[in-house]
Amino acid sequence: MFVLACWPLWLTAAYASPFYGPPPPPDDAPVFSGDAELGFTRLSGNTNSQTLIGKTRLMWLTGKFTYTLRGEVRNVSKDNETSAEQYLIAGRERYELEGPHYLFGFARWEKDRFAGYDQQLSAIGGYGRQILENSTHTLSLEAGPGYRHDRLRDYDDERLMVTYTALDYRWGMSDYADIEQEMSLEYTDQNITSRSLTALTARLNSKLSLRLSHEVKHNSQPPDETSERTDSTTSASLLYRW
Repeated sequence: MFVLACWPLWLTAAYASPFYGPPPPPDDAPVFSGDAELGFTRLSGNTNSQTLIGKTRLMWLTGKFTYTLRGEVRNVSKDNETSAEQYLIAGRERYELEGPHYLFGFARWEKDRFAGYDQQLSAIGGYGRQILENSTHTLSLEAGPGYRHDRLRDYDDERLMVTYTALDYRWGMSDYADIEQEMSLEYTDQNITSRSLTALTARLNSKLSLRLSHEVKHNSQPPDETSERTDSTTSASLLYRW
């Protein structure tokens, strides 16, 4: 997987994150920045398969507001048959309050061909707090209410109230490496959706970093036609920044 990231290293956790507000930007952060990620793997011979992962993110700052816009696509096929097809579009904002407090809101549209949903639309907002923020450790927690519209293929649509909570932790092991752990929980009266992202980032030089990550999404009660409750992705990435 090859990653092109054009915002600074302090945002490596934010661009990878599918469900958290980015950390507060430093005073010298650019007003507008973004990144693009493209991964492609092809096997031929005894096994014929290909995997395509594309992601893009844009971020801009306006006073105490931080805005993020994301788009993602994933496609996996084997022997000319598609086994995974996912799309995501999301917009998010964070407003800095006095001290370690902030407010956030986000809207997310997801389409996963093999998860039993035709599409899902979520809108969530709430309160966050920066628990730790120093040169070695950072930890933030956030929570709030929301709404989700699930469009099912073979059943009536579901409109659900959501209770959301999440954490984002980063440990700067040295000047050249750090570990990130992100987790979120979305609770409804129909199911519980949990997400986890664990990543190790090692800086090779001022421009390049090597990143190993493992992402898990679990649905406690997916639609009946779905065979698995848990999806996981493990990847090794080369990050380039300018």
